[in-house]
Amino acid sequence: MSKPPSVPGQRSRSASSAALLGSALEWYDFTLYGTAAALVFNKIIFPTGDPVVGTLAAFGTYAVGFLARPLGAAFFGALGDRVGRRRVLVLTLLLMGGATAAMGLIPSYETAGLWAPILLIALRLVQGFGAGAEFGGAAVLAVEHAKPHRRGLQGSWPAVGVFLGLVTASATFTLLTRLPAEAFLTWGWRVPFLASVVVVAVALVLRLRLPETPDFAKLQQTARVETAPLRTAVRDYRRPLLVVFGTQMGQSAISYVYLTFVTAYLAQNLEMGSSVGPLATTFAAIVSLATMPLFAALSDRVGRRPVILFGALFSAAFAFPFFMLTDTRTTAGATIAVIVAVGVGSAAMIGPQGAYFSELFPARVRLSGFTVSREVASALSGGISPLIAVALVAASGGSSWPVSMLVIAFAALSVVTLLFVGKETAPARTGETGDAAPTPSAAASSLPEEVR
Repeated sequence: MSKPPSVPGQRSRSASSAALLGSALEWYDFTLYGTAAALVFNKIIFPTGDPVVGTLAAFGTYAVGFLARPLGAAFFGALGDRVGRRRVLVLTLLLMGGATAAMGLIPSYETAGLWAPILLIALRLVQGFGAGAEFGGAAVLAVEHAKPHRRGLQGSWPAVGVFLGLVTASATFTLLTRLPAEAFLTWGWRVPFLASVVVVAVALVLRLRLPETPDFAKLQQTARVETAPLRTAVRDYRRPLLVVFGTQMGQSAISYVYLTFVTAYLAQNLEMGSSVGPLATTFAAIVSLATMPLFAALSDRVGRRPVILFGALFSAAFAFPFFMLTDTRTTAGATIAVIVAVGVGSAAMIGPQGAYFSELFPARVRLSGFTVSREVASALSGGISPLIAVALVAASGGSSWPVSMLVIAFAALSVVTLLFVGKETAPARTGETGDAAPTPSAAASSLPEEVR
């Protein structure tokens, strides 16, 4: 094996690649599950005879994975603040990838009876537990290897990985849904789950070659590694925890309505076919691969808060036009709706997130504070928002307006949090300068005492 990168610029690029690929795997896994919940699991794992009940059951297990994520965030976040970022990200990668590949081997309900949903739920719990610290850990890894004036851009690579995973998973399912229905439900849907082992192997090599981040190495050298980082974060950094929580609640709920619920809505409520949703999300994710780094780089110039605020306000304004477009029952209308909603609103909210959430905390509690608050919010909003949306549409007799109101409510939560609780952290706005070794904690130290 070649030597790990030693030049600072090379380390930063390697960290970005490691962060991007690991995050891509995480969201490849979760997108596969979300799409399969809408198109497959409601038929072969939870067959009830009622498509709405089957979909609710499938999305219920989708939520189970999100409920496991805070536990994984607490465990791996604290571990990462004690033993280092790199080691923890190797463990989370193996857990996520292993669980996803095993899902491709699950028997149907017809073959195994109750063991089929039991196995699926168990693997979903393992997958969620491993994913709990993946996004936050990857973001911290990238940000701590970055120069101060490029943290926004460098911290966006895990977010880019999210949409790279979405592109890969959605494109794969789009192709596979064109198989004959029997072939797709028998073996076709299993192929992308089993294929995740390839991404695991590549990402694992990158992470094993990467040195520890400068920030954590400095903590070790000065004997300032926190022995109980999660407890310290909860005790001393409540305001940053609240900022992450409130901001993430809105972003997660909105994204999962547009990226997961819409597949079931198009296929079942609008009867447009099972390939339209994956096709629309694929194009939206492709667009987001370009827009997210742009929004993140913009946050290096104008600040994190203005960019994220724009994304939340845009999402609220587009909530009703989104369904006006999808309800035309045309592939073009649905595709444009998802592209605009995700490529503009969601991209602006998530692009600067890696840098913003990292900069809110000092290095000694950064991974714990970032991951736990973010994943608790994701479990409460993103994990259940598709389930709530399905129930709202069913309760309203197929109408979409309650889902638009749901999106507006969650967007408002993010706006209120950023305006009244959030503080700016970007070096360009706080006065931090220099291109020396990255120290994101400097941004946190520039905040008021109650934040620090």
